[in-house]
Amino acid sequence: MKFSLIARTLLLVLLIGACKPKIDDAQLKTEIVSLGLDTGEIALCRSDNTQFGKVSFDLACSENAKKDFQIGAALLHSFEYPEAEKVFAKIIDQDPHCVMAYWGAAMCNFHPLWEPPSQADLAKGARVIKLARSLVTDQQSRESHWLETIATIYDQWDSLDHKTRVSKFEKASEELYLKYPEDNEAAIFYALALRAASDPKDKTFVKQKKAGEILNAILSKEPDHPGVAHYIIHVYDYPELADLGLKSAMKYASLAAASAHAQHMPSHIFTRLGLWDESIKSNTKSVDAAKCYAENVGIKGHWDEELHGLDYLMYAHLQQGDDASALKEFQYFKTIDEVFPMNAKDAYSFASLPARYAVERKDWKSASQLELVPKGFPWDHYYWERSNIDFARFLGDIHSNNIQDAREHFGQLKMAQQKLADAKDIYKANLVLIQVKAAEGWLNLVEGNKAKAVELMSAAADLEDATEKHPVSPGSIIPARELLGDMYLKTGNLLKALNAYEASLKRNPKKFNSLYGAAYTSEQSGNVDKGIRYYQELIELAKSSGSNRDELTRAEKYIKDHQRSL
Repeated sequence: MKFSLIARTLLLVLLIGACKPKIDDAQLKTEIVSLGLDTGEIALCRSDNTQFGKVSFDLACSENAKKDFQIGAALLHSFEYPEAEKVFAKIIDQDPHCVMAYWGAAMCNFHPLWEPPSQADLAKGARVIKLARSLVTDQQSRESHWLETIATIYDQWDSLDHKTRVSKFEKASEELYLKYPEDNEAAIFYALALRAASDPKDKTFVKQKKAGEILNAILSKEPDHPGVAHYIIHVYDYPELADLGLKSAMKYASLAAASAHAQHMPSHIFTRLGLWDESIKSNTKSVDAAKCYAENVGIKGHWDEELHGLDYLMYAHLQQGDDASALKEFQYFKTIDEVFPMNAKDAYSFASLPARYAVERKDWKSASQLELVPKGFPWDHYYWERSNIDFARFLGDIHSNNIQDAREHFGQLKMAQQKLADAKDIYKANLVLIQVKAAEGWLNLVEGNKAKAVELMSAAADLEDATEKHPVSPGSIIPARELLGDMYLKTGNLLKALNAYEASLKRNPKKFNSLYGAAYTSEQSGNVDKGIRYYQELIELAKSSGSNRDELTRAEKYIKDHQRSL
């Protein structure tokens, strides 16, 4: 029998593979140590292991490994990556031939909905994949297929961009899902992959809706699964879809009570729906859990999850007009100057909290005097995040008539936008572009170019409506549509101002300043019915906070005066 050259080559490769010497246990132990996996004890604040949620993951490993694997997988589903890695490292140490434990370790270095993994993460994950592949005896086994799915993130990591690798991960996850239709875990991780690969410009939410359908189909079968509830929140974290995630938001925190991230995540939906009391409770628990974790693990400084929770917590207080509680959180936040790990989540919080505290209260003097802190933070790596300080400074200068300083901060915004565009970070470049257009609009307004000012501010609002917020943020420093309402109000166009505030409320329900803007413009235009309705909503919004803002005094007086005359 004659074989072609290609056939002979393939046969030779197969024979070499079949004869490949097995890695011995001593060498395997050495290779495992070289992976650099964290082998410490879980440091989350918990009383027992049931506080991670219930996961049932089928795998071919030792009985002890199977029990631990469920805990590791549950932690993974709540994005507790460092703690999950400890569990998978323990399994690898006790059962070094358990291929799925290597899959878990590799997953811990890929954070699908956070910032892209660092080069160190990618190199580490690639080493894990390489070692795991050497242990696979059957290329058609379920374990091999799971391993090759996550391998798409690490193969050619030094030559393929993150977006391409995420797209490959989505495709591989779909193939795994279709190959094992009875495997709920394959379906759940495919839903996560769909969300990770979704386009922030897609306002039809095709991938998010598909992921939601998959997750909801599993929900009745596994109601206590942390990943199902968690990912439902993520796939519906949009103004148009948020109602669909409320049930899971109400339940998720109780499923994974030991996770600071699980305590925080429901507030994504609460924020979208303007449920401020619920958001405050959620993030108070999250911040407390994050502090406890930092103490248990020995972090020098503060854990990034604490800052993340503080941002959402202060945002909720401000929307209730509760300046006293917001000040308390802000004063505590100002004592924080060291964080771990140092990442984009920290950068955003460090910039957004002071900017938000000043702008939401319309304290323009304080806004104009903001500085980037802490001083030693690597701000040149985080142009979008730091732009929030520059934008707040700009707004402070404009409203304080410091036009020259405003132009300087406008220049800083343009520079940040260009840096991001040059780096091909189009999404974040567009987020800064919204601020650039808004700032240019307000500069035109003070220069007397009203038509151009409105044109630019309208373009900023349209762009923001077409661009979904970043998951790290509870909302922009000030919604562009609300800022457009402020501009119309300043130019005396009450009807268009009201329309702008009402449009802002559709995307940002129960937001204090948009609600007050709608009430005030209704009052000024003589629309008594709307004026009373919006002022009543404002009073209801703040009634649990004990707020004494001037806007509420005006609301009470307006309602009293007009109810008397009706």
